[in-house]
Amino acid sequence: MLELHPFIIVVIVLALVFDFINGFHDTANAIATSVSTRAISPEKAIIMAAVLNFLGAMISTGVAKTIGGDIVVGHIEQPIIIASLTGAIIWNLLTWKIGLPSSSSHALVGGMIGGVLMSDMGVDGLNLYGIGKIVIALVTSPLVGMVLGFIIMSIMFRVFANAAPSKLNHKFKKLQIVTAATMAFSHGSNDAQKSMGIITLALFSGGVISEFEVPLFVKIAAATAMAVGTSVGGWSIIKTVGGKIFKLEPINGFAADLNSSITIFTATLLHLPVSTTHVVSGSIMGVGAAKRIHAVRWGVAQQMVMAWVLTIPCTALMGALCYKALLYFM
Repeated sequence: MLELHPFIIVVIVLALVFDFINGFHDTANAIATSVSTRAISPEKAIIMAAVLNFLGAMISTGVAKTIGGDIVVGHIEQPIIIASLTGAIIWNLLTWKIGLPSSSSHALVGGMIGGVLMSDMGVDGLNLYGIGKIVIALVTSPLVGMVLGFIIMSIMFRVFANAAPSKLNHKFKKLQIVTAATMAFSHGSNDAQKSMGIITLALFSGGVISEFEVPLFVKIAAATAMAVGTSVGGWSIIKTVGGKIFKLEPINGFAADLNSSITIFTATLLHLPVSTTHVVSGSIMGVGAAKRIHAVRWGVAQQMVMAWVLTIPCTALMGALCYKALLYFM
């Protein structure tokens, strides 16, 4: 039986709360396109996403090790982790409330940076090389999604140029269920590992485990929290991703989900954390631009990009303030 310090218990609870919020905050990533094109009912889509999120979360721990080992140098105090998670959770709830797709990954990284900077560790406590690697992955992944989405959709337009639109969309409605499933699996394989990494970091820094390996109970707990969160559904964000960026048809939804799942799962295999929200949104923009540049509602896209840019500095500030507040009450 593990003997856990109260602070470690708090970290575990907050990390699972973060995972739960991540689940309903990012449900839109996996099912928004298939729901918006009516390829599958919202209820069935959420159940499918919840199950596949859980299964995806169980396959690997590479991203967890990157999150837990590449942001800070050496051991980290539990209050810093608590403050970091609190800042990220607040940001996720704020953006969910207004229906703005933002990155849980950015929020977590920003919260960690802010908490460490405000502590006695300061800049010396940050692994700048590791953070740089993570930020590059977070920034380039939506651009990759946009470019590949444009390319895939352009190829599909050429291949099916002479097909009747009604028959084509009918076929792709069925295929979209498959790509929505792969998208949900990919989401679980990358996003759930972030909380696994934070919990493992807390256990390692607290001396509970002797090496940075994700325990089985942590994998199961994080996967379950995300699956349960997914089952709740984030309807306001689903509406934004599924319809406000670009009016999707089944063939567009298929292309966006296929491209997103390939991009995200490739990142998982490379042990790189990426923002599922950003990749999916970028894919939809690319797919829409392939049809017609003006088909994309670039005003909505601009608002989302602003949220992407602001997330890390805002959550860093929140993490720093939460750390100061925590010290005041300790």
